Amino acid sequence: MQARAQAPAAKPARATTGSLSAGLTLTSGNKDTSTANAGFEIVHDPKTRNLVKVSGLVISGSSGGQETAEQFGLIARDEYTFSKRAFAYGDVRYLRDRFKGITYLLSPTAGLGYRVVDTPDTTLALSAGAGGVWEKDPGVALHTSGAVTANEKLSKSAAVTQKLSALWKTGDFSDALYTFGIALSTTVVSQAQVKVELLDTFKNKPSDPSLKRNDVALLVGIVYKF
Repeated sequence: MQARAQAPAAKPARATTGSLSAGLTLTSGNKDTSTANAGFEIVHDPKTRNLVKVSGLVISGSSGGQETAEQFGLIARDEYTFSKRAFAYGDVRYLRDRFKGITYLLSPTAGLGYRVVDTPDTTLALSAGAGGVWEKDPGVALHTSGAVTANEKLSKSAAVTQKLSALWKTGDFSDALYTFGIALSTTVVSQAQVKVELLDTFKNKPSDPSLKRNDVALLVGIVYKF
């Protein structure tokens, strides 16, 4: 009797994955220009209770030898799942945004979250926390305050992602920063995707009254996953 061939063993999932992206940006608001963007994301998920994610985005441009756009954002976040859907988190956010007149904004926070939907195809997570914020703007002294944050993230089949974050200063709740993003991705070849993302940043009280509160960026680029 002929022995049945055994199926090859599935490769174990890697604990650390990531992506690199680069492309063009079309912006409107305080700056109307065409610029370039680059980003990265690294996720360490050993399939235990702890997940660490670090991501960054750079938007930069120049015209006639003069810098016309400069934005840099970085987020490091650690999530610890303590029940089927509930988790605790700590994160640190850094933002430099010439569109908004922000020399730098640094905000470490910690809090709790809940995955309202958690299936292989769709994830919807809500979280809220508290911490501090340090903001330095051109011509203005460093401002320090407590901070309250709220976050929402929706991911569907890894092709559609949507996120919303809000940061309020406890010293003045009207001095708030809101960020909304929605992205569509499609695979073109193995490990490479085309990604189109709309990023909206709203600062309720810019340091310079002549600055617009809202800036919108349309990012189009290639994403390489590793």
